[in-house]
Amino acid sequence: MLAVKVPKREAENARRKLIELGVLARGYAVRREGESVLFPVTEPVEGFELLEADFERLERRPHSYREVIEVPDEVRPLLPNSFDIIGEIAIIELPEELMPYGKAIGEAILRVHRHIKAVFAKGSKVSGEYRVRELIHLAGEKRTETLHRENGIRLKLDVAKVYFSPRLATERMRIFKKTRPGEVVFDMFAGVGPYAVLLAKRAKLVFACDINPWAIRYLEENTRLNRANNVVPILGDVREVAGRLKADRVIMNLPKFTDRFLKEAMLSVKDGGIIHYYGFGPEEDLYSEHEAKIKTIARELGFTVEFLEERKVRPYAPRQFNIAIDFRVLK
Repeated sequence: MLAVKVPKREAENARRKLIELGVLARGYAVRREGESVLFPVTEPVEGFELLEADFERLERRPHSYREVIEVPDEVRPLLPNSFDIIGEIAIIELPEELMPYGKAIGEAILRVHRHIKAVFAKGSKVSGEYRVRELIHLAGEKRTETLHRENGIRLKLDVAKVYFSPRLATERMRIFKKTRPGEVVFDMFAGVGPYAVLLAKRAKLVFACDINPWAIRYLEENTRLNRANNVVPILGDVREVAGRLKADRVIMNLPKFTDRFLKEAMLSVKDGGIIHYYGFGPEEDLYSEHEAKIKTIARELGFTVEFLEERKVRPYAPRQFNIAIDFRVLK
């Protein structure tokens, strides 16, 4: 087939140029001949040395487990389009009709995603004081501890013992970009430290509280892994900690119950400090109910609030969204 020949030192620039021109032939392996590289092309290209060459065809790898899984046609439409990947562990939500095919689904995920070592199905909703869920092993290794990487940090955790959502990585980076050097941050529901460890790169000091002893154990390990020596892990009920410290920025990542801790957050933030509040809201009116609660608590404390930013974080359920409200507290 038709090919262009370029010196090895110019190969990367040539590849990009061929892609821009839309002439690089897909599905073939690039050839190397001594100090030259041969690219397959679909038509002649001016400015390049042209010749005929044979190329090895690349085997196309499937992009989704849905391409390789074998299930009856009547349940195929129920196959989820996505699942969570935490380190080397995949966690998928399966409707009851698909549970008999759970092992096959898990093995299909392992086949397509080579870096995944274990696959679990969600066995229950997130619940309890520690915000964990039951997990059902589908395929791969029977382990729940993993090392997850996001936003340039490493987080060790056990998905069966602590709450963690990889879908909040973008939101965590948003808060990181707002954090200023020299700030003191209070992460009220810190978990294994995805906010705290990240913000420690900019903040002067981060107080990170959680009631789950497993979360604090992993948080302590993660501070060592990332050399985040300015993170102070606190094991306990945040209501017993609130007011005993003052922060420039407070993070309230407990969407289902955040409103119950507004008083504690406002007592812990400095005059003019910012609170990052998370909740759930219906599509038709995402923020009003939360705004009202925030204003009520502020008024009871003799404070005023200034709303700075409101945004959808992610879909949560049909016509329901996880939302974020950033507001300033004036005392």
